[in-house]
Amino acid sequence: MIKAGDALPDVQFNVVTSDGMKAMRTSEIFAGKTVALLAIPGAFTPTCSAKHLPSFKEHSGALQAKGIDAIACVSVNDHFVMGAWAKDQNVGDGILMLADGSGDFAKAIGLDADFSKFGMGLRSKRYSMIVKDGVVDKLNVEEPGEYKVSSAEHMLSQLG
Repeated sequence: MIKAGDALPDVQFNVVTSDGMKAMRTSEIFAGKTVALLAIPGAFTPTCSAKHLPSFKEHSGALQAKGIDAIACVSVNDHFVMGAWAKDQNVGDGILMLADGSGDFAKAIGLDADFSKFGMGLRSKRYSMIVKDGVVDKLNVEEPGEYKVSSAEHMLSQLG
């Protein structure tokens, strides 16, 4: 599993933009920036929709005031689902929606999860991380079924 001090692997995401889907590599998204990254098990799922993504949307200004240049949300969903969820959650351009459709990023960082028993297949664990110029600064991985350390509120406390 990836840890603080490790560089993110260079993989491709399908990124939801106002002009449609755009293929972008990790290096394009994270280089030269401090990014708050949140990862969810699935778009439109209860905790992800009611708490996790909304916490980052609500606290985006406070995160930026503490040095966050961008907020990104990643999920093992295709870009069509991520686009529909972004619209449903009204994130606009405030949160970069990263579709990791085949789970390449989740697998590469060792935070993939098999949710087959719930009918969801391969997904990502719930976590958040602060990434500085492509290197993990802080990593907050939730225990299964929990939502505490991956919240925007917890991240704000880490930023001082």
